[in-house]
Amino acid sequence: MKRIRLLRLGMVSPVRSQTCYHAAAHALGENTPDTIILVSPADPYVCIGFHQDLEKEVDMDHCRGRRLPVYRREVGGGAVYLDRDQLFAQWVFRPSSLPVAVAERFRLYIEPLVLTYQALGIDARHRPVNDIHVGHKKIGGTGAARIGQAEVVVGSIMFDFDRVAMAGVLKVPTEKMRDKVYQSLEEYMTTLRDELGVPPDRAAVEALYLAQCARLLDADIVPGEWTAEEEALARELDRRFESREWLYQKGAARRPGVKIHEDVEVRESSLKTPGGLLRLTLRLRDGRIDDLSISGDFTIFPQTAVIEIEDAVRGTAAEPQVVLEVIRRKYLESRIQSPGIGPEDWAAAFSPALKVR
Repeated sequence: MKRIRLLRLGMVSPVRSQTCYHAAAHALGENTPDTIILVSPADPYVCIGFHQDLEKEVDMDHCRGRRLPVYRREVGGGAVYLDRDQLFAQWVFRPSSLPVAVAERFRLYIEPLVLTYQALGIDARHRPVNDIHVGHKKIGGTGAARIGQAEVVVGSIMFDFDRVAMAGVLKVPTEKMRDKVYQSLEEYMTTLRDELGVPPDRAAVEALYLAQCARLLDADIVPGEWTAEEEALARELDRRFESREWLYQKGAARRPGVKIHEDVEVRESSLKTPGGLLRLTLRLRDGRIDDLSISGDFTIFPQTAVIEIEDAVRGTAAEPQVVLEVIRRKYLESRIQSPGIGPEDWAAAFSPALKVR
């Protein structure tokens, strides 16, 4: 039976909770064992994905005001607020130990997390490609990367989650959109505390998780030592991750929205028309407009017209032509008058937010 090294690092500094698995990956050599790291940050911080553009993703003024450090990881994905209420489970394996197909790699990594939640009485399920859901709510996502010669897969067990803090650190164009992000996190995320009332004992959860890993990986998971080489690399990476050069490097273009989970995204768009500014905050779910809020400096009659348009559009397919036809019907039914704004203007305002990303 193969052996996997276990590193229980406990509570560490925010930057070390990221650099520990990077260091283990860079240190992987011919005789280095596959490794599972369990670790949590002692203090809160913000972490962005490798390809992201910091200043387009994170409200740095807010983070400085709250003294929240921000770090860039070498794994993809989005910006996230992290604290001691998440237990990180980090796999640093040699390539031959994991499936070649990324989807199968995620399935293997996620299965022990799902079974751990289920053993705690939570009906968790794998939501391909790399999410974990309880009903329609997300309880965990994962990421993967090739770092050095190692294949790395990371995720967490969600004991609790500060949704207010998460909504606060994101760079969004308006406070109205920030409110919608928070509302969506409330509606579409869950945690052990939410599901059980009181989070279970952390050591007991770790034991459940490791037992599932040992069975599914057909391996002995043996406590091991953090080596001097790994510590030296981690210290070097600590300095890199804390440097402005690393943090402010330019990543990919920002997606004009905030992804809550695989099927839910909050987006905002606006359009200046002859009749005034139209500003829309939408939540998209499974290809439909799940929620909508309209604001701006336009004139419209009757007074209930905005509410009626919002109600009519909710639940429709996220397609400009469909939205146009719904609003046209609503204008006729309710005899809506909006000087300088017609149904076509509304459809044009919706269009940028409905484009497939």
